[in-house]
Amino acid sequence: MRDKRLRASVRIEVKGKVLVIDCTPDFRQQMLPLPFAKIDGMLFTHEHYDHVGGIDDLRPFSVFGSVELFMEEQLEHTIRERMPYCFAPIRYGGVPDITIRRISDKTSFFVDGVEVIPIRVMHYKLPILGYRIGDFVYLTDVKTIPETEFEKLKDVDTLVISALRKKEHISHQTLQQALQMVNNIRPKKAYFTHMSHEMGLHEEVERELPPHVMLAHDGLEITL
Repeated sequence: MRDKRLRASVRIEVKGKVLVIDCTPDFRQQMLPLPFAKIDGMLFTHEHYDHVGGIDDLRPFSVFGSVELFMEEQLEHTIRERMPYCFAPIRYGGVPDITIRRISDKTSFFVDGVEVIPIRVMHYKLPILGYRIGDFVYLTDVKTIPETEFEKLKDVDTLVISALRKKEHISHQTLQQALQMVNNIRPKKAYFTHMSHEMGLHEEVERELPPHVMLAHDGLEITL
């Protein structure tokens, strides 16, 4: 089952609040096994469809009130263009109730008392965001990280970072590049995410990794 991978996302429970990073086209399927509860904040990394394609499935979560979506200005323009029915002056019944909160990589922000630190990473030439919450860091679709951002990555307990495949890719880290990034950041534990089918079988690839580095999988739960 660990070789059947849905699109990359993560649900975080901290201080009694629920945060989700990215809303994939698989969002509904990913959320069905989990408790149906308010999403206090949804954080977005960038506009590619595999990271935003599930926003329409926030409809049922609107029963708890408007879902706050935290994103950069460019992504806000993209979402408003793709989903104008969510922002019309008069909306028809049943559309997702969402509120966009604009953020930048220059300053941290709070979601109901939970501090979130945005981290600039590069998806080839596209500037996107990763996030640090406490001692947990989530970085997906990484090709490179600007030197200025490594200060935000000090003393990380758990790092989740993307590793697409073993072969070179123009906009994603390979397995070896991701391992080098782990060596640079030096977390206590690291999990690789956003693997494609070209990475190989979960069990076989994990044998190649150091003891503190693992492949993430659908349904994985981590307690910090």
